[in-house]
Amino acid sequence: MTVHAFLEAARHTPVIDVRSPSEFRNGHIPGAHNIPLFDDREREAIGIRYKKEGRITAILEGLKLSGPSMHSKLEEALRISAGGRLLVHCWRGGMRSEAMAWLFSLGGIETDILEGGYKSYRHHILEYLSVNRNMIILGGLTGSGKTHILRSLKENGHQVIDLEGLANHKGSAFGSLGQPPQPSSEHFANLLFDRLKETDPGMPVWLEDESRNIGTVFMPEKFFLNMQRNPAIILMMDIKTRLPRLIEEYSVYSPDELIIIIMKISRRLGGDRTKEAIEAVRIGDFSKAIEITLHYYDKAYLFGLGRKQEKDIYYINTDTDDIGTNARLVVEAAESTGK
Repeated sequence: MTVHAFLEAARHTPVIDVRSPSEFRNGHIPGAHNIPLFDDREREAIGIRYKKEGRITAILEGLKLSGPSMHSKLEEALRISAGGRLLVHCWRGGMRSEAMAWLFSLGGIETDILEGGYKSYRHHILEYLSVNRNMIILGGLTGSGKTHILRSLKENGHQVIDLEGLANHKGSAFGSLGQPPQPSSEHFANLLFDRLKETDPGMPVWLEDESRNIGTVFMPEKFFLNMQRNPAIILMMDIKTRLPRLIEEYSVYSPDELIIIIMKISRRLGGDRTKEAIEAVRIGDFSKAIEITLHYYDKAYLFGLGRKQEKDIYYINTDTDDIGTNARLVVEAAESTGK
């Protein structure tokens, strides 16, 4: 099947990724199940045989290694298959997917193989993510409640993609606190494609203003550049208004966790300010510690805004952190951009 037909069929048919577990962990089609023909050790051994002794020897080694576990692979496929049908792929749509499709057919499962394998899927999604799209970028100083505002917009029918939610990271040095492990940049792109393809291209998509990297995850370059070309609505809110939300969010973590992260940005804070922030955390003065770090983040964010075209930036000055009020203000600002 072509990648377009495969992804359409995947809406109602389970996808089986037969690549090795490490390949699957690094990135896979969202929702796919991993039934590897070879585990990582076996795949490495077959690769060595192929390089040293050629294709036929490698095939024989593969049969020897995979043979004893064929029954368990078929049992798992039978458990997963919906209506006796599965979609199958490997890296390039070659021997591994063909071998597993044959095995599944022995159990009466009808299988379709992705032409070009996962490699063709990756090519397809990166092309898709490179297309210029109608976006509205919501920015603002740290603690402005941007994620909550986007959630409110989504609940009211707007198209929203939570980039930080996909990346399992809140964007700042403190962004990993309380979050599950981050996906690879490769898998982040897969997840992003999965969300974006469900949106209406005729309507704008709301996204939070981000650096190209969110923690250790890097956005696809062309997608990120497209974000920079779209209008940005920036919430401007003083520190005192932002403090209560940040105190509530970060005071639940242990002093040791917070101090470790403050030390990571110590060069940017400066020695004296770092010491003040650490001491404030130790005595439970989270308001002071957050204020110190906010001065650094505010300065860095405003510097980043200077790289955007001024005509594409719409500032909103607000004296409240009420999510409903600020959501209404950003929608009104978006309407003024013609989006």
